[in-house]
Amino acid sequence: MTTEEAKKIRIADYLHSLGYSPVKQQGVNLWYKSPFREENEPSFKVNTEREQWFDFGLGKGGNIIALAAHLYATESVPYILKRIEEHTPHVRPVSFSFHRQSATEPSFQQLDIVQLSSPALLSYLQERGINTALAKRECREAHFTNNGKRYFAIAFPNISGGYEIRNRYFKGCIAPKEISHIRQSGEPRKACYVFEGFMDYLSFLTLRLESCPQFPDFDRQDYMVLNSVANVSKALYPLGSYERIHCFLDNDRAGMEALQQIRKEYDNTRHIRDASHIYSGCKDLNEYLQKRAETKKQAQSIKVKTPPNKPGGFRL
Repeated sequence: MTTEEAKKIRIADYLHSLGYSPVKQQGVNLWYKSPFREENEPSFKVNTEREQWFDFGLGKGGNIIALAAHLYATESVPYILKRIEEHTPHVRPVSFSFHRQSATEPSFQQLDIVQLSSPALLSYLQERGINTALAKRECREAHFTNNGKRYFAIAFPNISGGYEIRNRYFKGCIAPKEISHIRQSGEPRKACYVFEGFMDYLSFLTLRLESCPQFPDFDRQDYMVLNSVANVSKALYPLGSYERIHCFLDNDRAGMEALQQIRKEYDNTRHIRDASHIYSGCKDLNEYLQKRAETKKQAQSIKVKTPPNKPGGFRL
């Protein structure tokens, strides 16, 4: 894609392909909540006649090239053009049901797995409190067609070549449905931390990094993500190779039943720890992370010094 070709793409279409929709329209102007930050009132304007944008919070604007430069925090034109090209033809992240497919029609067509880089997806992860650098390391980005329309989502790989996929509008699975098992290199680890979904796994990594930024020791143990409590039976055999199993499952009936299945299998031969007390009062670890982040944000807004994180809070 050349610069001139990129400039022929409507800014509104490009923003739509990234997951941003206008809040209101005033004549030739479309108003958005800024893609550069969280806000309640729209302060980002697109003039559809001149194909120019202006962000009143930044005090800056320009054409589609300038927009992508700000979104991806780079001045490299080849990189910017590559990113714009990746999102055309335009993907439209709207809600749909995977169950509307016919029995003979594949749920996902024209599947393309690429590096996680979409500003819309990274913004969604930030809203959930996830460290995006860690997410980029652990996840990919899926582009696919469903019912003739293009979509994109965060893609988390499992051990059988499938992916758990999610964006702010839906979550699903690119078959086969399986567990994800993250093993460290080198000597076999003695402990494995078990999570119900990959958002909880990413939440754990984020919390550990916040607690111990210099030495998070991510590789001290292996990790297993069930990707559904229905997969707990598939996790039992590989968990048998560990001396210690730490479970970060949901604080609900399904999570407790999954924990009991693991305990029933290994309670007499393995040390099994229920770590859900850490996020007591929350449904899961990600909800705990979000509430913790909101508490910090409120404390900072009223200039109250928050107590320091206790080292070891997530060094299980």
